[in-house]
Amino acid sequence: MLHILDARTGEPVPAAPARRGLTRVEARASGLDPTALRVLLTADLLVRALELGGTPVWTILTAPDRHAELRTAATTLSIRPFEDGRDLASGLGEAQAIHVTAEGADVPGGGPVVAVAPVEWLGEPPRDRAAASAEPSAEPSSPKDAAPSAGGSGRPGGAAQQDLAGHAPARAPEPAPAPAPGLAPEPAPHPAPHPAPHPAPHPALQPLLDDPAALRLALIAVPRRVPVRLDPSALAEAAGELARWRRAVAGWARRPSRPVPDEARARLRAAWEDDLDLPAVLDVLRDVEGAPDLPDGARFETYVYADRLLALDLARDLGSLA
Repeated sequence: MLHILDARTGEPVPAAPARRGLTRVEARASGLDPTALRVLLTADLLVRALELGGTPVWTILTAPDRHAELRTAATTLSIRPFEDGRDLASGLGEAQAIHVTAEGADVPGGGPVVAVAPVEWLGEPPRDRAAASAEPSAEPSSPKDAAPSAGGSGRPGGAAQQDLAGHAPARAPEPAPAPAPGLAPEPAPHPAPHPAPHPAPHPALQPLLDDPAALRLALIAVPRRVPVRLDPSALAEAAGELARWRRAVAGWARRPSRPVPDEARARLRAAWEDDLDLPAVLDVLRDVEGAPDLPDGARFETYVYADRLLALDLARDLGSLA
């Protein structure tokens, strides 16, 4: 059974006190920053661990603002979608509510609190793309850059004027032919509506989300109650380990499948059921990777099994050359 450390009391409590009872997981983000991403990721991992244990879960996002940008960042980070409202599961027999929030945040209401330590980004501050696009061009304009007039070129013979690239200007559209007598003109077709674009991640988060799987691994590798200091080299290191694992999984998949070893399965479940100890889960995978006598098919099944929780897309390179 999954136990979590309740930040209210400092004591471990069952994450699902009622067997298969509906549990609400509430991610509480106070802003749009790297710490908020860690809060959302921790909520996602909690949901996945509960579901692996057979507990039905519904999850909501509580934030003072920036809901659309937070949801976009969560989707980029492979976090499952949040429900739209607090009252969605009213009357369904909710057994417990678990709040996931940053350390020191005030959480109203009852239920255990899962506290998440802050994340500090040590890379170069990103440039606001909107501000950059509003800046004037560095190249001065010139009269010769002006578009040619709609009239003739002024050259002998009335030849059409060409632009600076040597192309003739586009001709004006010809008028539509008149309809035959007695027939009504056909209505002009309406342009197809464009779907509403998804909001882009905020510039402050863009450097972190350039490789979302690497960010996910870098955050998982640190106990959630330990502050994280991220920089480009830390993300590059996580990306390198992730690429190695994906190549290895693609290679192991070519061998006959074997069951997940009982010892590895027990260690994985013991790790994530002990207050979501994700670094211990990663240690199991590293041990399985280097075990000398383990069949490749068993390595493959172990990684795929653990990825149901980690969501690192470890089987992404299946079918490619390892």
